[in-house]
Amino acid sequence: MSIWKRARDILKSGKEAPQERPSNPLEDTRVGDILTVDLEEYVVSGKAVYFDQGFPPHRFAYYLQNGKHISCLLVEKGRSYDCFLCEFVEGSLDDPNDVPTVLDVGGEVTYDLEHHRSDRVRTEGRTDFRSDDTVLFWSYLGSGDRHFFLQWQDGKYVAMEGQRTPGSQIRFMKGS
Repeated sequence: MSIWKRARDILKSGKEAPQERPSNPLEDTRVGDILTVDLEEYVVSGKAVYFDQGFPPHRFAYYLQNGKHISCLLVEKGRSYDCFLCEFVEGSLDDPNDVPTVLDVGGEVTYDLEHHRSDRVRTEGRTDFRSDDTVLFWSYLGSGDRHFFLQWQDGKYVAMEGQRTPGSQIRFMKGS
């Protein structure tokens, strides 16, 4: 082996291999993956990714199925990740302009409007929304760290009630 070939090999070995972006399970979970939340195992049956046009996603909704029961894990991305395990609530509204700023749910809990926004959504699997369309989103805050989320797309409302769940208590397993 020549000295020049050896020097070239040494220089080549000093170059770093391209590094992969580290995986974040709160964002990268796919349909078919398994989640464990509060000692319950769920299969991800749908995923909705919310974003503003031209910006990275800021909210993820995972539709979780355990037998016939369907729940939703809502992940809000900010400086940190806020996770909410939610149950779907039945109800109806006719017009998005009629959404109140104070909600009274069954006379038990009162929720106050925290914020309202309009987002684009990308979906996969079984969800309540069409992909690549606009969704209106209302977030309400109640007593005892209870939250209420209301979403609207072309006449269809989806309401969810839930509580904050620490992201560290959610376990992710990749599906096959």
